[in-house]
Amino acid sequence: MRERVFVHHARLDAPPEEVFRWLTRPGALARLTPGWEPVEFTSADRPLAPGKRVHLRIPLGPLRLHWVAEHQAGERPLSFRDVQVRGPFPLWEHVHEVQGLPDGRGSMLEDRVRLRLPFGALGDRLVWAHVERRLARLFAHRERVLAADLARHQELAGVPMKILVSGSSGLVGSALVPFLTTGGHQVERLVRGKPRDEREIAWDPSRGVADPARMEGFDAVVHLAGENIAAGRWTTERMRRIQGSRIQGTKTLCETLARVQRRPAVLVAASAVGFYGDRGNELLTETSASGVGFLAELCRAWEGATAPAADAGMRVVNLRIGVVLSARGGALARMLLPFRLGLGGRIGNGNQFMSWIALDDLVAAIQHTIRSLALAGPVNAVAPNPVSNREFTRVLAGVLHRPAIAPLPAFAARTLLGKMAEELLLASQRVVPDRLTAADFRFRWPDLEGALRHVLGRLK
Repeated sequence: MRERVFVHHARLDAPPEEVFRWLTRPGALARLTPGWEPVEFTSADRPLAPGKRVHLRIPLGPLRLHWVAEHQAGERPLSFRDVQVRGPFPLWEHVHEVQGLPDGRGSMLEDRVRLRLPFGALGDRLVWAHVERRLARLFAHRERVLAADLARHQELAGVPMKILVSGSSGLVGSALVPFLTTGGHQVERLVRGKPRDEREIAWDPSRGVADPARMEGFDAVVHLAGENIAAGRWTTERMRRIQGSRIQGTKTLCETLARVQRRPAVLVAASAVGFYGDRGNELLTETSASGVGFLAELCRAWEGATAPAADAGMRVVNLRIGVVLSARGGALARMLLPFRLGLGGRIGNGNQFMSWIALDDLVAAIQHTIRSLALAGPVNAVAPNPVSNREFTRVLAGVLHRPAIAPLPAFAARTLLGKMAEELLLASQRVVPDRLTAADFRFRWPDLEGALRHVLGRLK
């Protein structure tokens, strides 16, 4: 059975010791795994140490492949190995090694994968080319994320912080936590239900229950919890749950933080661009008035529920988030299947503006608001170039190399989804991030095509 070797080199503008620390911190594997890879981590958020194992589940149709890798010390300084203990390959060994560059500027990361493919010589002949292309795509993505994250953390270098995060299992939270932990911050999670370990704190936002004693000593709190607005048709009961999860949950958290003796300096609380309502082509900044409709009313009350924290002297940032681009979840993930089948198309007349942001830029923006003392009140978390739904459709279809010839008429959207279609799919919000830009935040993915290529692994 033939042994294959894949090697990838990444030149990074950071000292080798800093790169190595990043790679061995909690969350590194989750951070480096692309959104388009359907991987579920069952244990990947603790510091790596020799003998520790990482458990992954990889969906294969209706099945779940269980993969176990063991972390081992490397043979050279600033190196380590991940060896498959259980999984699909007869042999899998991944060696990570960081070395300083001869000119003293930055470092070189070498990833060397030794593997044998299943099914012997037949599998080698039939599968290797596909595996090699997939590994090249994977490690190119890993290099981009690692380089960008190292630069982000260098830009905002300072004393590591102790940060509390609610909604950590959601689309944004599950990316934010590993982004923060690989940057050296200590993160604890606010969770409903029984805590699994000492890094989780229980609360019950529906009953207004949270323990102030467990919230002592945090430097910052990021509040992302709330029921998914797009999870289903907006019945009266669902709208009631959406309102309760956001307004009551935020009020409970902020009233609790106000009673804490050593309060956090800053609270970053999620809101949404739905605050502005349906505004056509009007250019919307943080100074623009709120609109009308269920979402606008929800966002006003949602942001208003942070008042107890602000009254207690905390710096409060209300982050008005646009459409988050990720292959792992959210609006884009739901669009991928029909577009890949050539069944995508504009919604309604396609003229409504979509304000969007790449997930990697969003988590970096959250860190930026934590560190930037000048930011308080509303902050638009959107890319600087909103596009029409028609343009979004055209660009997504082009990135996927598919036609976009199946529009969804407005009347059909309203018939299928009712009020939800009117406010989420057909409403127009042309929002720009004036306050983030003024605070020197740099978007890595300011244009739609580049952002889609990044999150879908389709960079040229």
